[in-house]
Amino acid sequence: MSFELARKVADTVLFEGYVLYPYRASAAKNQVRWQFGVVAPKRWSEAGGPEPWFQQTEVLVDPGEQGPALHVKLRCLQVQRRTVEAREGGAWRPVAELEVGERTLVTWEEGVEREVDAMAMLGGGAHGTELPFTLPEGEEVEQVAGPDGAVAARLVRRRWPVSGVLSIATEPVPGPWGTLKVRVRLENHTSFDGDPDRRDEAMRHSLVAAHTLMAVTGADFLSAIDPPEWAAPAVAACANEHTWPVLIGRPGQRDTVLSSPIILYDYPVIAPESEGDFYDATEIDELLTLRTMTLTEAEKRQARGTDERAAAIIDRVDDMPPELLERLHGAVRYLEDVTEGVTGRSVPELRTTPEGAAEDLTPWWDPGADASVDPDSDSVRIGPVEVARGSRVRLALRHKRGTDAQDMFLAGRTATVQAVLRDVDDKTHLAVTLDDDPAADLAQWQGRFLYFAPEEVEPL
Repeated sequence: MSFELARKVADTVLFEGYVLYPYRASAAKNQVRWQFGVVAPKRWSEAGGPEPWFQQTEVLVDPGEQGPALHVKLRCLQVQRRTVEAREGGAWRPVAELEVGERTLVTWEEGVEREVDAMAMLGGGAHGTELPFTLPEGEEVEQVAGPDGAVAARLVRRRWPVSGVLSIATEPVPGPWGTLKVRVRLENHTSFDGDPDRRDEAMRHSLVAAHTLMAVTGADFLSAIDPPEWAAPAVAACANEHTWPVLIGRPGQRDTVLSSPIILYDYPVIAPESEGDFYDATEIDELLTLRTMTLTEAEKRQARGTDERAAAIIDRVDDMPPELLERLHGAVRYLEDVTEGVTGRSVPELRTTPEGAAEDLTPWWDPGADASVDPDSDSVRIGPVEVARGSRVRLALRHKRGTDAQDMFLAGRTATVQAVLRDVDDKTHLAVTLDDDPAADLAQWQGRFLYFAPEEVEPL
């Protein structure tokens, strides 16, 4: 069950960057495939290949009273070359692209999902186990019929074998806590030693987007990001190479870890508004949906011919109802507990404590939490002059350390103060618009200002 809760996030890691907008093989950004979590053949990597030949995860486990068990699930993609072949006379000839009726067929590399499972008992001192595995080679041929029903082309899919070892080792952590260090190591032992500069060939013998899911029964993992104080030195001594372990599942749950080639926080989740993968780490579903809508029918046809997963994106966007697109337009979850007043400014939210006193629940970062702060009327003294909204200043940039290099181009120009702001460290900042900026009114209406410290301006 722990793995099932984590799988949706893990699938996002598995297909990160698989095919990028505009989802066509001809796009420049799709020319270099397989960006994340590559575990290449050892001999090729050590000969100068740019990808590592192993991944290693080390995490701490707080064991229970009874002997805990560890379940490790290695997940990755195996590269599969899909070649389009056209019939010429009695023979088949490979081609980069071919039109067959309404379909566009494109030669491309696909990813086949693979999983390897391993089990280990924890506790009882240092011990380890190794599990050799092989991702099998294979070849399949798919016949493609033309409009007349006759075979007009074929798709030949070929995979090359990949051999590796998944090892699990445990050892006690020195100290009175009884903590265990668990090491999960993945190595690629495939016998391939081709040209180190031919990355495309090495990928066919590599594990791609490799990551591990780990679950314990009768024990708890310790966070690698926010461990308890007593465990911080032992966590800092863990050697995680080419991967990054985080707790995953429901917040507070500590029985499952995702060790990812992409840096994540503990308890990552998929936004409920997202109806499908766009193969982009930050997703930005609305933007990618709108961009996909702008593709021409010819471009969409080529995207559909590039990959089945790309075709699913095109179909999903084409069939998306307006109400679903509307859901993608902005969800600010950290503002959900703030109620809006009639004037549009946040008003304090109060809760009665058991003692009967009113407790202010307004978030500390909300301007409404502190009535003494008002950027529209606050001021700051610069020399003998009180500077507030409406004051005119010259941008002097006397404070050289920490000055934005781009702001240095504005030195000597005059500006009007639009607000006096204070941050959580009680430092003062001036929001200004340039006097000679023809778009100053628009910037003021949008709230898009330039920001300077008081020591970086001269009052006029």
